[in-house]
Amino acid sequence: MKYEKLLICCLMLVSIEFYSQEKLKDYVQEISGTDLNIEMLAIPEGEFLMGSPAEEFGHYKDEAPLHKVKIDAFWMASHEVTWKLFNLYLERPVDNVPSENKAGNVSIKVDAASGATMLLKNKANDVNIKVDAVSGATVPYVDMSLGMGTGDGMPVVNITYLAAQKFCKWLSAKTGYFYRLPTEAEWEYAARAGKQTAYHFGDTPEKLGEYAWFYENSDGHYHPVGTKKPNPWGLYDMHGNVAEWTLDAYDTETYSERSELTPNPFIIPEEEYPHSVRGGSYYDDAEYLRSAARLGSSENWKMRDPQFPKSKWWNTDAQFVGFRIVRDPNPPAEEDEVKYWGIEIP
Repeated sequence: MKYEKLLICCLMLVSIEFYSQEKLKDYVQEISGTDLNIEMLAIPEGEFLMGSPAEEFGHYKDEAPLHKVKIDAFWMASHEVTWKLFNLYLERPVDNVPSENKAGNVSIKVDAASGATMLLKNKANDVNIKVDAVSGATVPYVDMSLGMGTGDGMPVVNITYLAAQKFCKWLSAKTGYFYRLPTEAEWEYAARAGKQTAYHFGDTPEKLGEYAWFYENSDGHYHPVGTKKPNPWGLYDMHGNVAEWTLDAYDTETYSERSELTPNPFIIPEEEYPHSVRGGSYYDDAEYLRSAARLGSSENWKMRDPQFPKSKWWNTDAQFVGFRIVRDPNPPAEEDEVKYWGIEIP
């Protein structure tokens, strides 16, 4: 009886303080009509130095100068989005299944020792949009994995920035929670996991093979997500496997224009190219997997697309780029959602 009362009190605290910046809890997002889910990890608020010093291994000028950034707490997916998960959006087989999550149901771990979970219901949705109002991506005309596989755990690749945005909007409509891509600052903060070294495990790449698939150990292809060690915050494949879209436009001059302490920076894209990509991939050398390393997208990523106009949804030459999602505990006003999800495509 004492244990039951204690558990009930704990659950009440979780439900009351679920959205507190300091007290976010890890949870598992269920997707109705499927056996798939997404593990969402609570990333604490904090400050860090964004970028890299000139003496860092592999330093490049677009990572300078170092500048202090403040990040509010948020949730980040422990793994990159897989083909199986993305195909739910692409094929839309679950859109007609009544969503048990529309009221805000998520599985919250309440007993770390036993792994026990309980389903809690949030009284209000983060978003209120219809699933069928979200633009659907076209089915690819070739195998966009380029033979690397789309089976269990394989990360989705070759999707455009727009397609990643629309997946987030579709998932938000499906679940009632506001999901989006991470900002560059959020991504780097989470990758560092409280460290200021080149990688979360140190300044040199000797241990990189324990945490990442990259040029030296990948055999030229991506691998199932989560098969290497996670970083100290429980995030897998932040270094390597596939590089990851962020929300930001890629700008080489922005760092030098920021103030002494910049809260939650985000460069709103105004053009199709370039967007910022982070993390490096199975295709890259160790220096490109550093936490501070940046890459701008290019129209060359559609070089082999024979269509005219070229696909809005698929790249043909970015088989090294995927994405992961985050959730903001304080979703934007409805009129600002376009900054995170883009405009609808007719």
